[in-house]
Formats: sequence, C-alpha cells, structure tokens
Amino acid sequence: MKFFHKPSPEESERVPPGQHLAKGFPVLTYGETPQINIEEWEFRVWGLAKPAVFKWSDFLELPQQEFTADFHCVTRWSKLDVKWTGIKVTDFMSLLEVDSKAAHVMEHCYGDYTTNITLQDFVREENFLAIQVFGEPLPAEHGGPMRLVVPHLYAWKSAKWINGLEFSEQEELGFWERNGYHRRGEPWAEERYTVSV
Repeated sequence: MKFFHKPSPEESERVPPGQHLAKGFPVLTYGETPQINIEEWEFRVWGLAKPAVFKWSDFLELPQQEFTADFHCVTRWSKLDVKWTGIKVTDFMSLLEVDSKAAHVMEHCYGDYTTNITLQDFVREENFLAIQVFGEPLPAEHGGPMRLVVPHLYAWKSAKWINGLEFSEQEELGFWERNGYHRRGEPWAEERYTVSV
C-alpha cells in the first residue's frame, strides 16, 4: 500500500521541497497521547502578559471560523486543503494584555511538550486555534481538544494539545528545539533540523 501520491502540476507549486503528498491524514506522536477531560481543561497565559486562565466554555464563546490550510510535517509528508474550524489567533490575542517587550512565545501543551515561536510568526492572520477538523471535533491523536495551527511553518510548531502561552522578551528553546529541531521551521527553506537526527 502506498502512503504517498504524486501531486498534480497545480499541486506541485504548493508542495515544499523534499515533501511528498500523503494519502489520508497521518498521525505522528512522540510518547503517549494525553487523555484530557474537557471539564478540567484549562488554558493559561503568563510571562510578559497579564496572567489569565480560560476554560473550554470561554473558547466556545469566541467567534469561530472555517479555515482551509496546507499542512507540512517535518518528516517529509504534506497534506493539502485540510479543513479546520477554530478561533483566529488574532481574535484570541485581542483578549490578552501583552507587554510591548514581548517578542517570543512558548507554546505549552498537555504531556509537557513545548515549542517556541516568535511573536511575529505567532500573530499572523492565517493562524488559528483549531477545535474541529473536517467537520468533526478534533480527535486526541490530531491534538484535540485544541491545537494551534501555523500553516506557514512545519507542523511541530502547530502544537497539539496546547494549553498555554508564555510570552517573553528573549528566545527560549522548546522541547522539540532542544532536541535538534530548527528554531523556526520554514518549509520552503527546509528548516528542519539544527543537528543530524
């Protein structure tokens, strides 16, 4: 059984170098998938921002939009036109009081995973907090109940099981970056790793 297929000429223009189009929507997870009770779910904000805690019900009250975005995994597969439902990062940011000195964001997740991103990359208009994929609640194996989606970077920056944002002035490396992944992860520049893995 083939897991990849050849892109059409039109699709080829959307597939970054070194990537292959996946059949289906592969699941890649390091370690166990967290089992999260939605009634106990919390999303925290801290660091160079006014501390805040949000419940699941708080997110459901925010404006939701449908998004169609290409998805590029660092392990060399891509899936085009993934259909999501979620909350724009810029809409969520409008609820926060972030210090003007903040230049970086650490994404915190259930399972104690972290990944870092610049504030400039984080607040792009096309980024969103996904709660559905293909019209269904986001399953745990794809990062549910909520994951960040940052379409212009490799997918490890689209953190699964996200539950917090820590704002800072200086860059700090997250779990993946400390383990050899690139600081930024731009697919068209093939910013995959900083060391051989």
